[in-house]
Amino acid sequence: MKKYIFSIVMLLSATILRAQSNSQFTIHDSQLSTVNCQLSTLNSQLSTKLDSLIREASLLETTQLGLMVWDLTADSVLYTYNHRQRMRPASTMKLLTAITMLDLYGGNYQFTTEVRYKGEIVGRTLVGDLICVGCMDPSFDNGDMNYLVDRIRVAGIDTICGRIVADKSMKDTLLLGQGWCWDDDNPCLSALLLNRKDNFVNRLTTLLTDVGVVIIEHGTLNIEHGTWNMENSQLSTVNSPLSTVHSPLNEILTRMMKQSDNLYAESIFYHTALSIARPATQKNARTAVRQLIQRLGFDPAQYTVADGSGLSLYNYLSPELLTAFLRHAWRNESIRRHLEPSLPIAGIDGTLKDRMKNTAAHRNVRAKTGTLTGISSLAGYATAANGHQLAFAIINQGIVKAKDGKAFQDKVCALLCGE
Repeated sequence: MKKYIFSIVMLLSATILRAQSNSQFTIHDSQLSTVNCQLSTLNSQLSTKLDSLIREASLLETTQLGLMVWDLTADSVLYTYNHRQRMRPASTMKLLTAITMLDLYGGNYQFTTEVRYKGEIVGRTLVGDLICVGCMDPSFDNGDMNYLVDRIRVAGIDTICGRIVADKSMKDTLLLGQGWCWDDDNPCLSALLLNRKDNFVNRLTTLLTDVGVVIIEHGTLNIEHGTWNMENSQLSTVNSPLSTVHSPLNEILTRMMKQSDNLYAESIFYHTALSIARPATQKNARTAVRQLIQRLGFDPAQYTVADGSGLSLYNYLSPELLTAFLRHAWRNESIRRHLEPSLPIAGIDGTLKDRMKNTAAHRNVRAKTGTLTGISSLAGYATAANGHQLAFAIINQGIVKAKDGKAFQDKVCALLCGE
């Protein structure tokens, strides 16, 4: 009898617990339904506002627009308009370059410039060649050069009996990107740079002479890809570096994105190529980007990647692809923590310093700008009024005045942030 009574009690207890549990789940589902309803309403309101903006924009009567907005918090698409149209990205191309670089190497990568020597140091005389090994560091400046000269002096060298060698074999010999206009202010794509120019060895020679180093010159030598066989040369083995200058990727990345520096972008582009083979080539850099495009589920053959900066007339991407790269960066903390701080902030700094002030987008948008003749673009991240993080890409193509495209993009961003 006791066993029977105990069974009845246990059955009643289980029934009560199930009832309580179901009640709790019912409340949770109700709350979730309310949140989803609110979110759906916000999304609907945003879509209505964007539809109205696009419908009323006289700019779009004679120009093309591609637009995509993705809710990163909800991991769902918010809005699209011609998002799969292939368009010229201008400098938003730098997003693909930066994200590919970070995906390959992470944020701790270093750009190095070295001075080595071949031969031996006898007393205070270097009997051999002084070799300057470049890695296309776009930030290398007079201060860095003075440091190298000082380290050579610290090594005790006051006489060089040999050549001053410029080792540019890190990359190909091309000094212009594919599809660049000859009459533009194009950066110099040399592997050995000083103050953005290809005058490293001449300046080093002058500074060494100025500090009293005697150079018994047997000539100078340029080692470039395709013109020098390192295995068969007397430089095939060299001594340890006399001096090395390191430039962190984060510093290069910040200048590239905040100021939209094309030389910095092309340098990073070439470094992505080193993941394929050495020396770095533009072809292999394009391959590195295309490999990531494919990993993200897109067909690389549907897009054209010509350079790393967006200067090329041959680049063709879509807002959908730009947004996919932004989503990939956001999902990967090792990429996001380096990319996000490098982006211009609306109304605060970089190429967005004077834009979106006194709007809801002020401080709430971090994005890369892009401007070429006929093109204005903007792609990056925004914080919505409900706290959700958004990724977006906007390309205005066929415009006569860049300011018209920028004004349209600023309105879009203001709406995304709750205006």
